Amino acid sequence: QVQLEEYGGDLVQPGGSLRLSCGASGRILRINSVGWYRQAPGKSRELVASISNGGITDYADSVKGRFTMSRDNAENAWYLQMNSLKPEDTAIYSCNANIYTQGSNDYWGQGTQVTVSS
Repeated sequence: QVQLEEYGGDLVQPGGSLRLSCGASGRILRINSVGWYRQAPGKSRELVASISNGGITDYADSVKGRFTMSRDNAENAWYLQMNSLKPEDTAIYSCNANIYTQGSNDYWGQGTQVTVSS
């Protein structure tokens, strides 16, 4: 069974930085695309950033230039460096991955709270 676990959510002041981490464990043959999503209160979940199996990175317009996503294939881990945080970045952030075990399926972490407030 595959599990994803996130780390790094916290309370931070506007303009501050946080780094989120996500690790995958279990019977993993290959991790395809990975991503970070967020959901703010009263809003739909949105894709924040993703990295394809080929290493192509994509970002939501609202975070371009402030957030950087990276992945460590050897460690089955990926990260989201968030700089210049704004109150509107407040949300539950969840990591996601398409992972090939006996077939390809999407897996989700449990979510970590990021709160940007003074």
